[in-house]
Amino acid sequence: MVIAVDFDGTIVENRYPEIGEERPFATETLKMLQQQHHQLILWTCREGHLLDEAIDWCHQRGVDFWAINRDYPEENGSKNNNNFSRKIKADLFIDDRNVGGLPDWGEIYHIITEHKSYRHVLRDQMGMGHEEHHHHKKHWWNF
Repeated sequence: MVIAVDFDGTIVENRYPEIGEERPFATETLKMLQQQHHQLILWTCREGHLLDEAIDWCHQRGVDFWAINRDYPEENGSKNNNNFSRKIKADLFIDDRNVGGLPDWGEIYHIITEHKSYRHVLRDQMGMGHEEHHHHKKHWWNF
């Protein structure tokens, strides 16, 4: 599976342009995903030396990405090429700006490895069985 991962606010606390503290279990989770043959793309707005710092920070912790801000390592994007899209073609995106926020890295690991949605992970944590989800929604016009 191809997984695009943001850096600031996701792997580390958001202290841009500085590098914040690592979010708990971020690099450990990324290394486990790599061991399971997932292809990780670093997907960040960092450029130039700030991007190099982020890449080095990850490398020092044993996380080397399959590609960085591109779909595959050999991709040669250009701002002057009208056929080039900056949109990454990934199966999953891990980003602190998700609707609903960023789950913790343990939840992220379970979502990916167990092929669950975040909704299912939350239901499991609240101890709600699937049979409990079939209640009918009360609409405002049905008082």
